[in-house]
Amino acid sequence: MNEDSLIEFPCDFPIKIMGATRDGFAQAVLDVVAKYAPDFDAASMEMRPSSGGKYLSLTCTIRAVSKAQLDALYMELTAHPFVKIVL
Repeated sequence: MNEDSLIEFPCDFPIKIMGATRDGFAQAVLDVVAKYAPDFDAASMEMRPSSGGKYLSLTCTIRAVSKAQLDALYMELTAHPFVKIVL
């Protein structure tokens, strides 16, 4: 473990991002994720619409290398206007 984290790096780390179903949502999330995890394979992004189709959940499993990387990624995702929740 390093950087005062309970997570051992590097590791595969799933991030779930939820927002309203809209054009450009998945691409906007992908752009942010690729900025912090350039080796992320866009084809591995999992997409699940809500039962009513109003919301879309995206799961991106990245290769996390540091707490700083995850913190920066979470901060940018949560600040994005298309994103409602990041888990």
